Amino acid sequence: MINIQTVSLRDILPPSIANDPTVAAAASALDAELQATTALISQLDIYGRSEEWTSEETDELAWEYHIDYYDPDLPLEQRRQLVVNAIPFHRRKATPSAVEDLITILFGSGKVEEWFEYGGAPYHFQVATDNPDVTTARAQEFIQAVESVKRLSAVLDRVVISQTEDLNLYFGGALHIGERLTV
Repeated sequence: MINIQTVSLRDILPPSIANDPTVAAAASALDAELQATTALISQLDIYGRSEEWTSEETDELAWEYHIDYYDPDLPLEQRRQLVVNAIPFHRRKATPSAVEDLITILFGSGKVEEWFEYGGAPYHFQVATDNPDVTTARAQEFIQAVESVKRLSAVLDRVVISQTEDLNLYFGGALHIGERLTV
């Protein structure tokens, strides 16, 4: 099998012209250029090298893909994830899974609960998260993120922030069995 990275143009010439010294010399002269061009092909895969994007490249790609909720002040890794997921987000926009995915990227964890799951009004939903970073200081940012991907007819009732802690619980008990004598 021919390896495209190391193939020589002379190797793929048809036999009728492969023995011509002029054609063979021209093919050999082009080998270095063809191999250099072949090496550059790997850079065309933008998504395959998302870990290498600079901050500026990430911002430009976010503008190009029109990411609804994009904040240049977010950490670079989160911005890269938003750009990589831009096309799937646009495909699933206005669905609960798109809201959940955005919340997971930006805030770590979260779940969308539809109105019938918690007894709300039709077309309403709530978001439940157990991320301690979602505080009142970041509440507006959290709500803006949800509003950017939800469907327009849906109404966000509330954001439920729950906190779970591991507690050491100790139980004790005593049992005394005996007779009581009074004299």
